[in-house]
Amino acid sequence: MGMGRYLLRRKTVKIKKSIYLKPFAIIALVFFLTSLLSFTSPDFEIKDDVDLNSFLIGTLLGNDIVFYEQPLIEKFRKSFLKKSNLEYLERVMKRSAPYRDYIIKKLVENDMPLELLFLPVIESGFKETAVSKSGAVGIWQFMLNSVGGYNINISEWVDERRDPWKSTDAAIKKLKYNYAVLQDWPLALAAYNCGLGAVKRAIRKSGRADYWYLCERGFFKKETVYYVPKFLAVCEILMRSHEYGISWGDKTDYCETETVKLKRAVDIVMVAEELNIDISLMKSLNPSLKYNITPPDFEYLLRIPSDSKEQVVALLSEKNKVLVRYYIYSIKSGDTLYALSRHYGVSVKTILNYNRSVNPNALQLGQKLIIPALKSVSAYTRPKKKLPKVNFTGKYKVQKGDTLWSIAGKYGVDIETLASENNINLNSVLSVGATLSVPNN
Repeated sequence: MGMGRYLLRRKTVKIKKSIYLKPFAIIALVFFLTSLLSFTSPDFEIKDDVDLNSFLIGTLLGNDIVFYEQPLIEKFRKSFLKKSNLEYLERVMKRSAPYRDYIIKKLVENDMPLELLFLPVIESGFKETAVSKSGAVGIWQFMLNSVGGYNINISEWVDERRDPWKSTDAAIKKLKYNYAVLQDWPLALAAYNCGLGAVKRAIRKSGRADYWYLCERGFFKKETVYYVPKFLAVCEILMRSHEYGISWGDKTDYCETETVKLKRAVDIVMVAEELNIDISLMKSLNPSLKYNITPPDFEYLLRIPSDSKEQVVALLSEKNKVLVRYYIYSIKSGDTLYALSRHYGVSVKTILNYNRSVNPNALQLGQKLIIPALKSVSAYTRPKKKLPKVNFTGKYKVQKGDTLWSIAGKYGVDIETLASENNINLNSVLSVGATLSVPNN
């Protein structure tokens, strides 16, 4: 049957009375209809002309499912069946429309239970920009320390945990691995919530690989005890959406998309303007970008409307076409890259990446810097400080690697003043061993 394809098809696990789980009347036990079984066959292949949304409605929805005798499932089911919560579930499923078919396709390709489509409902409400109190991000809620090995890039330019397509690949890979290790879907889901290590420790301490037993005996925290029952309750309701009047939204309201590989910084707003593509659409297709600018230092997959691919590729192939807005700044006395980075809202690393010839320890007056326009700001001006009069009675012998700039910084004086006191130009190359007049401090 593949890798545990039927997530909710399980034998009943009997549990003693506990603080979380109390005896409850047995909910009707029936299996998925034959149509679901045929759809989830490991031999099933998705063809290009298959309408996944119609397939889903014709197979997943409207079928009864097998339940455990777990009161927590019933508790969450009753809660979600309230009118306001049914309306919430509808809003959530409508948010999934742009990439719902992609998730289903990937689940089928990986021989995974289709009910996992509903996991983002309890994780994030299908919000790409969702951030939990603990710092988990995106529809699949990845933590910063849990993205290793999943090809998820996080930098000052992007946070690909917010990319529904890329994070879906990562989540399926993670869930598949959890199941491969634990051979049980409730445990695999628990591991997605609290970590595989925590589940393995609980099994080792208890001597039993049974999610419900581990919950009853207090081996899991409350959040994990509630996690699987909540998910199963949501599954039961959404798989019968037609009975509860839950609309999932029409996927035809959203365009087909493709990706284009980029190895340079591009402002997607400028691309949209150049090709008359809806700007809000371009932004929504690339939610991982922090500034609407693709990363300059690694390959990025730009998601675009399929019907615009030819024009986008042609535009990006113009090597001399400038597709990023910049500030041009001329270095003045007393400037530092740190101060400039604070003013323009970029990191020092970014400034250096765009200005490879700049030596941060030897800035030259008049040298021009290219700074990406990540936000709208006025030209930088250094706050003026009233400097006390300084007597240049000391002497300094120039060392290898010294610059007028570095010596001025060492003695806390303006470079113009130091140059004037020594009758030299601002950008003069200093000779090793030469003696300069400096403050006597």
